[in-house]
Amino acid sequence: MARPCFKIERLHGGPVAGVDEAGRGPLAGPVVAAAVILDRKRFPRGLDDSKKLDHEARVALYAKLRACAAVGVGIAEVEEIDRINIFQATMQAMSRAVDALGVEPAMVLVDGNHCPKWRYTSQWVIDGDALCRSIAAASIIAKVTRDRMMIEYDLQHPGYGWHRNKGYATPDHRSALQRLGPTPLHRRSFAPVAQMMLAF
Repeated sequence: MARPCFKIERLHGGPVAGVDEAGRGPLAGPVVAAAVILDRKRFPRGLDDSKKLDHEARVALYAKLRACAAVGVGIAEVEEIDRINIFQATMQAMSRAVDALGVEPAMVLVDGNHCPKWRYTSQWVIDGDALCRSIAAASIIAKVTRDRMMIEYDLQHPGYGWHRNKGYATPDHRSALQRLGPTPLHRRSFAPVAQMMLAF
């Protein structure tokens, strides 16, 4: 099976950043975006879409990327998601991630079919995390960062299974939501949470 490569990155001169997010769909927790600029001569082998990697592989690649790549992380918290909607909050998180790089990219490649309205020259790439190494790297950083946040939040709000489900609408999470009610980290603008609010 083909893995991400540098084919699209090579079309552009100067530093190329890949951007991806984690956490658009969950009922709870922030949305996290990452931006990564890889050294094309020195990067971890095995980079792939984070969804195709198991936990151990993601964590190992996360550590290697932190050691050899320029990495920026941007976060949009639950309050912002509820105020401006998940799409706009995701765009904000992506902008913050690129701003946090510490390196000015000549081009930003964004996973999906939209780019934020920002000052950077950019291109969206559908299935970018399966095609571009830079975006695949960003998907790993974003996923591991958010997973670790949700594990910490699980300690603060036990009973919802966030250490397992990471805030997604799994049966155990929905059951706990019915039983315990929403926490401050639940997205009240999401229908399942909004419906549950009426019962509490």
